[in-house]
Amino acid sequence: MPNAKQVAEFFLQLSEPEVGDILSNLKIQKLVYYAQGFHLAMYEIPLFDEQIVAWEHGPVVEALYHEFKVYGSNPIPQSENFDVSEFTSEQVELLKEIYEVYGQFSAWKLRNMTHSEQPWLATERNQVIDNALLTEYFKTQLN
Repeated sequence: MPNAKQVAEFFLQLSEPEVGDILSNLKIQKLVYYAQGFHLAMYEIPLFDEQIVAWEHGPVVEALYHEFKVYGSNPIPQSENFDVSEFTSEQVELLKEIYEVYGQFSAWKLRNMTHSEQPWLATERNQVIDNALLTEYFKTQLN
């Protein structure tokens, strides 16, 4: 099972910073949140073990936030030693689809989207968003 940082690094590998497709800490947090939510809805198991917390600016994996906070709102660089072998083929396909759908939006657009969704709305600030809540909500988002 990958961890949240490996999921973030997967998204970073998909980005194209040379053409302005950059990922900040805020944006990467939201992509990781959507990845966890859809993985739970589709497979009923977490993509990664770390918990997601309902912060003021939306869902956050706290350890991942602290890992990338040094970059502020600037782009996070791609990892030099990313290893895709941590992911199953189903996970690779899911993450590519998440990036295709949600990666096109700005960090603040994604933040605002999460603020209108049940998992963040139903969770007290600074509390863990329950995986059962994520599963239930994201099942309603599957086509």
